[in-house]
Amino acid sequence: MANVSDITVSAAINSLSALLFLLAFAIFRLQPMNDRVYFPKWYLKGIREAPSTSGPLVKKFVNLDFRMYLRFLNWVPAALKMPEPELIDHAGLDSAVYIRIYLLGLKIFVPIAILAFGVLLPVNYTGKNFKIMSVSMKDLAFGEIDKFSISNVEPASKRLAAHIVMAYVFTFWTCYVLYKEYKHVTDMRLHFLASQVRRPDQFTVLVRNVPADPDESVSEHVEHFFRVNHPDQYLVHKVVYNANKLAKMVDQKKDLKNRLIYYSNKFERRPDKRPTTKAGFWGLWGKKLDAIHYYTEEIEKLSKEEIVERERVINDPKAVVPAAFVSFRSRWGAAICAQTQQTKNPTRWITMWAPEPRDVYWNNLSIPFLELNVRKLIMGVAFFGLIFCYLFPIAFVQTLANIESIEKVLPFLKPLINRGSVKSFIQGFLPGIVLKIFLLILPMILMEMAKIEGHIAVSILEAKSAGKYHIFLLVNVFLGSIVTGTALQQLKQFLDQSASEIPKTVGLAIPMKATFFITYIMVDGWAGVAAEIFRLVPLVIYHLKNVFLVKTEKDREEAMDPGSLAWPITEPRLQLYFLLGLVYSTVTPLLLPFIIIFFAFAYLVFRHQVINVYNQKYESAASFWPDVHRRILIGLIISQFTLLGLLSTKKAANSTPFLLVLPVLTVWFYKFCKNRFESAFRKFPLQDAMIKDTLERATEPQLDLKSYLKDAYMHPIFKGGEVELMDFDEDDDDFHIVATKRASRRGSQAGTTDCSPDPRNTGFNAV
Repeated sequence: MANVSDITVSAAINSLSALLFLLAFAIFRLQPMNDRVYFPKWYLKGIREAPSTSGPLVKKFVNLDFRMYLRFLNWVPAALKMPEPELIDHAGLDSAVYIRIYLLGLKIFVPIAILAFGVLLPVNYTGKNFKIMSVSMKDLAFGEIDKFSISNVEPASKRLAAHIVMAYVFTFWTCYVLYKEYKHVTDMRLHFLASQVRRPDQFTVLVRNVPADPDESVSEHVEHFFRVNHPDQYLVHKVVYNANKLAKMVDQKKDLKNRLIYYSNKFERRPDKRPTTKAGFWGLWGKKLDAIHYYTEEIEKLSKEEIVERERVINDPKAVVPAAFVSFRSRWGAAICAQTQQTKNPTRWITMWAPEPRDVYWNNLSIPFLELNVRKLIMGVAFFGLIFCYLFPIAFVQTLANIESIEKVLPFLKPLINRGSVKSFIQGFLPGIVLKIFLLILPMILMEMAKIEGHIAVSILEAKSAGKYHIFLLVNVFLGSIVTGTALQQLKQFLDQSASEIPKTVGLAIPMKATFFITYIMVDGWAGVAAEIFRLVPLVIYHLKNVFLVKTEKDREEAMDPGSLAWPITEPRLQLYFLLGLVYSTVTPLLLPFIIIFFAFAYLVFRHQVINVYNQKYESAASFWPDVHRRILIGLIISQFTLLGLLSTKKAANSTPFLLVLPVLTVWFYKFCKNRFESAFRKFPLQDAMIKDTLERATEPQLDLKSYLKDAYMHPIFKGGEVELMDFDEDDDDFHIVATKRASRRGSQAGTTDCSPDPRNTGFNAV
């Protein structure tokens, strides 16, 4: 059990680490050679140019203006200076709303902390329960910090009424702040969509599970269906090709070119020695060969294979996926199609809003639609297994956090544990850093699981991965740490006491886990956030590329890695802090200042990163906010049931009816907000679509929308290729006869043109 000295050691280590990261960032960002690492967003926008390097050669690498070092903290006011409307124009609505999540944390927890410290902290500390419990439970392990928790209040004490009243106050305040924020974000989204410049996804829907037709190709069938059923609005379509193999070839070719550039540069530096490589995996083993000659031949060989595969994809009907991107003459027409059922069979001609072109995850468009549910079921089972497997690392972390209890069971460790510095380091710092290391690889696993499920947009992949990560943190990190920590902390009690007493022991230990979560917050939320702004990994990779691969300014620009907000990682981590703050606000309020420091520090750091570094892969117009809102309310409900369970162990059963009201009110509040706001994040109002269309027709009467949309959803692998895709091209006549190759139902010869009504479509062929 970590005590005050252990927490102090952890705070000192993490604060020092954070300060070192910040100091290193403040110095490194001033150096000319690092300018593209710490300000890549401005380079991508074409606003910033490389610093002047005239004069001594050393000025190309080191900033010799010592006056700038005196202002090394000027990045702090600069990060706060940009107003929110300008931030939206600069970085997009997704980034601006993401930053607001940190402000939301401050709005919720600063008033809660003031009330908790003024009311609950004195009530808890002046209790005498630990003195009473230590007589009957001699093996009970607790520290000075635990005296500030609800566990120190005697059972059936009138003091518990303060916790009940504060639970109501905290719930109402949290819901009030969430409502105001939901309303504000909704207004921001609607205003953003209304003022947004024209984008292809505003006019386009994705249609999937196009039924096979023996007489028509997929492209002809799609054109036929939408000309019949959306005669006034249909404009153009682009069928989807299964080009996954071709895409792998292109990526492999790019990798080979990078290797060739590396060895060519190496040879230019030392012309007297030809570079060599090995033909085996990654050049680690196999026959030694001339590197330049080998990679030149490999690129030529792969280029020929690429041309053959490209031709096969274009000419093979089996390479066409039963899906297409269909564009319309107006936003209103696209909204009608995307938000309605197309046929009486809901599993065919399934339409949805198309992701914006850079958001499309092309690899998954080739997955058969009916296979998706099976994939989701398999990944659900795999996710359950992953949660179970990670309980063992969590138990190991809790062993470090409760090393005193292990000492009682394993006395031979006592000489090591009793060393003050070793003990403080193990209990105060090591559990948090070990847990963070165990969690490093998890987001990558969850992202691969989301890809296997078959989602067709990067934004959806990230949202699904974030949802899984949130569940994992909730079950394993929060509940798993409490359960395994309790079992280890009160090990002998678990072994000796009756089963009916175990819930009481668990209830007593839940508040005492606050010390472990405090250490984790300092490792992840203090030092971890400071490491984010330093960008050590991108810094090293950029300079390695700069040395070995860069030959031109274009190469140097491609070597930049601005990164993005990493939504699947950062948002679930934020939700863990919301959960901890809400749960421990009435249980162990001493944890709240650590969370407030995290939200304030992270707000400053990520605002700087959004302004100067991150370049978002897509823009969803804050469509993720309903998930953020829901997960915070899940944390609020968990906090209410936690307090309810704790009070039941303290002989305060009479308080149950009062506390049961809170989850009911919270669920009602969630449904109210869902009905009031969520539709603005899931559907596009027809009225707004018509307004934008009308304004656009009035301001741009000569707009050639067809040319704008025709290649917007072409697979990236075909853009700029030698072979052009042959698509079904439509005329722009107002009256269009739909020619079909189907055999007439009245006995006409196969292959003749039939303009009669077709029973397989809902409409007529002449439109």
